[in-house]
Amino acid sequence: MSRLEKYREIVGDKVIKEIQEKARDLRGKHILHINSTYSGGGVAEILDSLVPLMNDIKIVADWRIVHGKPDFFTVTKKFHNALQGDSINLSERKKQLYIQTNEIFSSYTNINQDCVIVHDPQPLPLIKFFEKKQPWIWRCHIDLSKPNGDLWKFLSDFIIQYNMVIISNKNYKKNGLSVEQRIVNPAIDPLSTKNKEISDATISKYLRKFGVPLDKPLITQISRFDKWKDPEGVIDVYKKVKTKVDCRLILCGNMASDDPEGLEIFQKTERKARSLVKKGDIILVREPASSNYIFINSLQRKSSVIIQKSTKEGFGLTVTEALWKGTPVVGSNVGGIPLQMTDGENGFLVDSWDAKGFAERIIELLKNPDLANKMGKKAIESVRKKFLITRLLSNYLDLFNHLLFR
Repeated sequence: MSRLEKYREIVGDKVIKEIQEKARDLRGKHILHINSTYSGGGVAEILDSLVPLMNDIKIVADWRIVHGKPDFFTVTKKFHNALQGDSINLSERKKQLYIQTNEIFSSYTNINQDCVIVHDPQPLPLIKFFEKKQPWIWRCHIDLSKPNGDLWKFLSDFIIQYNMVIISNKNYKKNGLSVEQRIVNPAIDPLSTKNKEISDATISKYLRKFGVPLDKPLITQISRFDKWKDPEGVIDVYKKVKTKVDCRLILCGNMASDDPEGLEIFQKTERKARSLVKKGDIILVREPASSNYIFINSLQRKSSVIIQKSTKEGFGLTVTEALWKGTPVVGSNVGGIPLQMTDGENGFLVDSWDAKGFAERIIELLKNPDLANKMGKKAIESVRKKFLITRLLSNYLDLFNHLLFR
C-alpha cells in the first residue's frame, strides 16, 4: 500500500509537511472516485496510487467502476472521439443507452460520501440519479479544445449539475459553462512498478523475456492502440529514420476494457508493419507484455528515444513516464504534451503531421548521445517539480478544502 512517508526522499520534507497540513481538517471525510476501468489507461493508473495515498492520510477514499455492456462502451468511445473533434451521429438510441446504463448502475450503487469525483464521460450522467447532498466534481482527462457541438450540448445538461469541472489544460476551458473550472495536471507515481528504479540486470532480463533484442538502438512509442496516438504515422516516421540510422521500432500498447476500437487499430497497424515485422525491424507488443509494468519500465529506460506522435492528447502520461526516466522524448505539439516539455531543452516538440520533422529530431538524438543525456537530466527535474503523485494529491486536497469548507 502507498505510504506518503515513502516519497520523502524524492520530494523532500517541505512537500510532505504541506500535504499533512492540508489534510488535517479533511481527516475522516469520505471521498468517492468513479471511472470506467480498473486497468488499461492513465486514469486507472492514477487512481491506483492516489486512492491508497488518500487513505494513508486518513481521508476515507473509495473507488468504483461503472458497469456496462459492450454496446455502452462502443457508444462512449464514440463520445470520447467526438469530444476530441470527431463527427458523430448522435441518435436517440445512443443517448438512451448511455443514460440507461448509468441509471441501472445507480440502482445498485449507494453514494453517501462527502465528495464525489466522476472521471471522464462514461459515468457523467450518474449525478442525474442521486439526490445531491455533497459536492460533485467532473474530472475530464481528454482534450476538450474543439468538441463536437451536438455532443457537447447534450453532455452539458449533465455537466451543469456538477459543482466543479477539472481539466488538464487552460485550452480546454469552455466559455459560457456555468460551473467552476479548475486546471489540475495528472501525475505519475515514482514508486510504482512502472516508474521505480530498476537495475540494468532486471532491464535486460525483462527485455529478453518479451523478445526485444538489444543489438540496435530502440525507438519506442508506448500507447494504447488508438487512432489519436497515430501508430501508423509512427511507422512512416520510422521508415525515414531507418534510412539514416540502423535502429528498431517498438510499438507497445494494451487494450483497455472500455475501448472497443483497440483491436481494430492494432490490426490496421499490424497490416501496415507486416513486412518490417518479418525483417525484425518493428516489434509490435500487446498483452501480456504491455500489461507487465516492469517490462514497460525496462523498455522506457533502455530506449534511445521515446516517441509520442499523438494527434490529440489530453495530457500524455507516457511522456511523463519517459521524462522521469531521463529518456529523451520527441512528442507532438498538441494537448498536454507541451505542458511537460520545452522544445530543445528537455525534449523536442514537433507538429503532429510533420513526419519529416519527427524523423529529423529522432536522428539528431540518436547521433548525439551528449544532447540526449543533457535533455534527460533536465527532464527528470521538470517531472520532479510538477508531475509527481504528491503534487496531484496536494492539488486535490486544496479542492476538497475549497468545496467542503468554503
